[in-house]
Amino acid sequence: MSRNGLPWIAAGAAVAGLVAVLAVTLTGGAAHPDPRPGIGADLVLPPATIPPTPGALEAYAAARGAPQLVDGLYCHCQCQENLRHRSLLTCFASDHGAYCDICMGEAMLAVRLAGQGQSLQDIRRAIDRQWGS
Repeated sequence: MSRNGLPWIAAGAAVAGLVAVLAVTLTGGAAHPDPRPGIGADLVLPPATIPPTPGALEAYAAARGAPQLVDGLYCHCQCQENLRHRSLLTCFASDHGAYCDICMGEAMLAVRLAGQGQSLQDIRRAIDRQWGS
């Protein structure tokens, strides 16, 4: 390769780095996962097994009612990094969601905004604004 191409390569690398920094900054450190096709509410704990913490029954019901939506959201409690959760939906496959105000808040906000006709992208932005760092 000639030396004439080096400035263009360096400029391209700088732009790619800037895009990566912006993506991490806008999502609070992680990217939202793509919702899995055909994902169902069967992953969410049934009501009889949900710990009796304030707001838990409602949050689990929200996740159960919109599993594909909730599967497309990153959980800002950082359970993906700490507990290997794939998405916010994973929080409601165990009792984790019942003990985490962030998980419950994200699920409730997501379902409320979806009910108002907001898109997945709009919901992701609202969640990132409220809980992202």
